[in-house]
Amino acid sequence: MTTASVLLTVGTAWGAASENCDKECANRPPWNHAAVAARELRESPSIREQTLRIMREWLQKNGDVRNVRQDDNFLLRFLRQKKYSIPMAQQTLLKYLSLRKYYPECFSKLDYEDSRVAEILNNGYIVVSPVRDGKGRRVIVYNMSKFNANKFTCWDMCRVHIVVYESLLDDQADQILGFTHVGEGTGVTSAHITAWNPSDFARILKWGEQSVPMRHKELHLVNIPSTIKYIIDFAASKVSPKMAQRLNIHANLKQLHKHVDVSCLPTAYGGPLELEDMVSYTKQLLAEQRKRLLALDDMEILSTEGITSSKSKPTKDSVSIKGSFRKLEID
Repeated sequence: MTTASVLLTVGTAWGAASENCDKECANRPPWNHAAVAARELRESPSIREQTLRIMREWLQKNGDVRNVRQDDNFLLRFLRQKKYSIPMAQQTLLKYLSLRKYYPECFSKLDYEDSRVAEILNNGYIVVSPVRDGKGRRVIVYNMSKFNANKFTCWDMCRVHIVVYESLLDDQADQILGFTHVGEGTGVTSAHITAWNPSDFARILKWGEQSVPMRHKELHLVNIPSTIKYIIDFAASKVSPKMAQRLNIHANLKQLHKHVDVSCLPTAYGGPLELEDMVSYTKQLLAEQRKRLLALDDMEILSTEGITSSKSKPTKDSVSIKGSFRKLEID
């Protein structure tokens, strides 16, 4: 396993362990994002320029949407996730807007300073590692024991995920290299399980994969109680086979360390990083993106007629909440 590379934009102290990582990685060349984009996404300067122009022209002529961002970073989220297939990028963008409209509990007023979001973040349920993994990917770490399921709802959980994800999605490196997710299951209680309605859980998984333009490259779970493995199996059945294949369940931390750079992990996972420093770093990232996230509420989708389904053609009377999500290919 190669030594993890340290993000160069960190403006806060991470503690002694992170300083050691910085010294180890100081002489590493930067990740060749252009090479990865060309190899994995079919990206080139000319393709990028042409597709951005086409996407902007489409948005400017599209009467079904209003106030949609047209800057490079936003449009590249969708183009890169769909490897520059313009029709697929357009569909994902429409589905993203539809998902935001019909799940305002999760997608509107994305403010990390909101009292419920702030408490969940401060507890350390979800943190962004200040250290990228050996492939240059952003690492997001989750700890279910830090989520108070007796106080917070499943929508609070979903909301804090979206606040973190949206704060990262404009980063060029993250769009190209993707994300590694690491979750720890110790401390899961019956309250965590009953917080979710199975139907809502399934829909959020399916719609999220179809609509939120993230490149989820690896998902690692460790110390998962046997009593909830059926939930993991259920979740895997609701996402695409490609996504399900990227799920790795490890019996213990020693096994996890064979697949994930230890340098990226908090001390509770056998890594060198203090959780408090990771929380501070995450909040710094969110603070930098706060105004942009709140401005996302200006975007609107006025009609879902443009969303197509591989199962059936959209009809005029299907423009409803139920109909819109049927177009998102949900059974």
